[in-house]
Amino acid sequence: MHLSDHSLSQLDEAYVQSLDEGSLRGLLLRALEDLKEARERLGQNPTNSSRPPSSQAPWDRPSAGQDEPSDDDADEASPPDQDADQPDEANTPPEDASTRSEQTTKPEQPKRQPGKQPGAPGFGRTQVFAAHETLIHRPEMCAGCGKALPADAPSVAYAGFQAIDLVWGEADHPGLHLHITDHRLHDSLCACGHHTRARPGEGLVEDARLGSVVLSEWRLVGPGLATLIVALHRRFRMSHRRIRAFLHDWLGLSLSTGTIQGTLREAAAASAPLEAELIEAVVASDLLHADETSWPQGGELLWLWVFTSATVTLFAVAKRGREILDRILPGFTGWLMSDGWQAYRHLPHRLRCWAHLTRKAQGLIDSDDREAQAFGHQVQDTFDTLIGAIHAARDGPTRDLTTIHAALLAELRAACVRRLGHRHAKTKALAVELWNDWEAIFRVLENPQWPITNNDAERALRHWVIARRIMMGTRTEAGSRTFTLLASVIETCRQRGHVPWPYLASVIAERRAGRAAAPLPAPMPGL
Repeated sequence: MHLSDHSLSQLDEAYVQSLDEGSLRGLLLRALEDLKEARERLGQNPTNSSRPPSSQAPWDRPSAGQDEPSDDDADEASPPDQDADQPDEANTPPEDASTRSEQTTKPEQPKRQPGKQPGAPGFGRTQVFAAHETLIHRPEMCAGCGKALPADAPSVAYAGFQAIDLVWGEADHPGLHLHITDHRLHDSLCACGHHTRARPGEGLVEDARLGSVVLSEWRLVGPGLATLIVALHRRFRMSHRRIRAFLHDWLGLSLSTGTIQGTLREAAAASAPLEAELIEAVVASDLLHADETSWPQGGELLWLWVFTSATVTLFAVAKRGREILDRILPGFTGWLMSDGWQAYRHLPHRLRCWAHLTRKAQGLIDSDDREAQAFGHQVQDTFDTLIGAIHAARDGPTRDLTTIHAALLAELRAACVRRLGHRHAKTKALAVELWNDWEAIFRVLENPQWPITNNDAERALRHWVIARRIMMGTRTEAGSRTFTLLASVIETCRQRGHVPWPYLASVIAERRAGRAAAPLPAPMPGL
């Protein structure tokens, strides 16, 4: 909104008449934009915004049937019982109208207003620090006439707040320390007679899974301290209560678990616009590794997906199906390294992880079936020979290993054909898998520089699998969204050779001020 309630309350006919044509047009345009925005907000409902169904007006909700009559309606519909005991009129002294009115009319009780009641002690933050500095915020433009306000315009403080931030030390004086800032918001008087109030920066994030999150500079937790909370929770896998204890014991700072949780959600909302940049980098990758692992969300079992290349990592929590691949990889034309799950098989340029296949071959070798053991040894020996040839080719001139080892591949293919209907279930399953995915499995022989395992994706998941065992997944969709956004930004920064925390602090600061976040840092030279 361009005009605050404070500015709008000062606008009247006399003030409007006093403005020149240019200032009047500027005021009219700002009022027009505010009117349109107000109409759009007024038209929001659960069907076209993230408002919950409970916010819908009662008369707009679907009717569940005729309401039961109230007690007053029942009294009017049913006359008093004439046979009920009545006082004897002969023995009752006469009463005047005023007496009867006082006895029958109850005094109206004042309605209790929501929130804190007048005179109640209330609850608030009791820990107040001595400030290292005080910042004065004055408005730059008059909200009435639209002209610039001079620096010496009369002003008075009308509100203020205290912010606690974490400051990184210099190279010659390393370390961390808290920095306390008192912010003072001033009300300035323009020559036109209009009072304009400085307001803290604010940004709004509308995310389908996070909901509506307001980012504001009016926060107790500064951007640097917010990144420390993110690091403790995401990187060091600490719960909200442990973070609270750490801040209290080591920094002498008392924060509620609600403030800590809100800070994590705000940091994720600030990072939400970066997801488009992450997806763009994933799609542009020449070689991409993908993997997934189970992820509990509330009472539902979902999957934590990872897509990682040399310079980007993207996490997502979704169901185990093609929907997530169609959403993230619609224009992907590079090579995808994955396991043998069928959801990946529609992608044209695909590589298979050999580690999964050699483990299955080892399982046949360890079985009690002699034919299964023989097939397992054949598969294992074939892969051992090819792995040695690939490593040798990487150190020497590039050669077409498919032609060189054609006879060995033909023997393995014939062995698979003979076992497509084998009575041993695991023998049959491995033979069918090799037969159906033959091209993706042995495509690496055409270019030995390609990887033969999916270790990059599995290593990217390892840290978060440990976090899953500790935190038992997430409870809500918003929690999963918070987790994946922050994890993606943290891992991508590390891959590109940057410490993620200063960058994340700058993202939070810019988004709180209502500005766009800086792009993700470019990869360091040599990566």
